[in-house]
Amino acid sequence: MALTLISTPLDITTSDTAVSSVAITSGIDDTYDSYEFHFVNMVPSTNASILAFQVDTGTNTSYNQQITSTTFEAEHDEGDSGTALQYRTNRDQANGTEYQQLGEYIYSNTADECGSGALTLYAPSSGTYVKHWTSVFNAYGNAVTQVSYHAGYVNTATAITRIRFAMVANDMSAQGNIEAGTIKMFGVS
Repeated sequence: MALTLISTPLDITTSDTAVSSVAITSGIDDTYDSYEFHFVNMVPSTNASILAFQVDTGTNTSYNQQITSTTFEAEHDEGDSGTALQYRTNRDQANGTEYQQLGEYIYSNTADECGSGALTLYAPSSGTYVKHWTSVFNAYGNAVTQVSYHAGYVNTATAITRIRFAMVANDMSAQGNIEAGTIKMFGVS
């Protein structure tokens, strides 16, 4: 398996260039069977924010495709006094059209609290099948590290051509900006 860097749609290091969302509107096509998105040191402008995504087809810009998903997480605090391994029903969707959360809260926007991970979108250009995806994301905040594993599918047989990333609250509503971080898009061959 080889990764080919297609683009770096986000690379910000200061709040002076914060953005509300990052939309990738080109480059997702039939060139590759899979696409990976890498997130490095993502920092929200608002405490208790969660990085999330939604996709769209053709030239549509509503970003409201139906997603079915599941997630579980493991966590451990710095003081070694709390650990957990749990299924997270509040991160799931059943043909929902909201943004799909990729991790847990990034509790603070201080220098040492951020999140990093990867999302893989499989066969997005298929005109026959639903679009499967998997992700792993590690968020650090409030002296706790939480690694989340998500998987699911976008319930459309139409080709996915766009993806957008944003920070959301627990109820999946938009919440603040992306203050810092890097997003890289790769084709997988």
